[in-house]
Amino acid sequence: MFGRTPPPNRQTPVPVAGRHLVLDAPMVGPWPAGYGVAVFGMGCFWGAEELFWQVPGVYSTAVGYAGGDVPHPTYEQTCTGRTGHAEVVQVVHDPAVVPYEDLLRLFWENHDPTQGDRQGNDIGSQYRSAVFWTTDAQAAAAARTRDRYAPAVRAAGWGEITTEIAPLREFYYAEDSHQQYLSAAKNPHGYRCHAATGVAYPR
Repeated sequence: MFGRTPPPNRQTPVPVAGRHLVLDAPMVGPWPAGYGVAVFGMGCFWGAEELFWQVPGVYSTAVGYAGGDVPHPTYEQTCTGRTGHAEVVQVVHDPAVVPYEDLLRLFWENHDPTQGDRQGNDIGSQYRSAVFWTTDAQAAAAARTRDRYAPAVRAAGWGEITTEIAPLREFYYAEDSHQQYLSAAKNPHGYRCHAATGVAYPR
């Protein structure tokens, strides 16, 4: 992968806390019946998670890794670009309060989906723009909203959207030190990368 040998496989999941520091919800499923699970890659996962935990109807969030071939990767392994994973945020939501397409609008507007393997000064495949879908309906919505957003992005002088849209094979939790990293209890003044285009999603 990427012309280099991937790092050794881990056999056990990374342990995380039982409760969400901000939402006081479970960090690990099973989730309430009828709730959806959305997974987005939009650069550094700290700021992405903070963005989504503020949305009414979001039940729980977690940061982790998806889209690669190495099970249970560490943060250090993922940062090498050799695992194939992207840094992602998992968003568990009540679709009766916040539909999946509303989450997609937030996703499109709060990062730059034209940058390929980077967001701002964060460079590497781990920072790529990605939607990892968990249902056929999510796959269709991701493609539909991309196609609706792309002309607005082009008209504003940006390039073509490079966002990966792919089925979620596995979500691997990141280390507990990264969960809710920007919360008041951890690093409220920590690093946030929102390399957004400033282009509004067409309403």
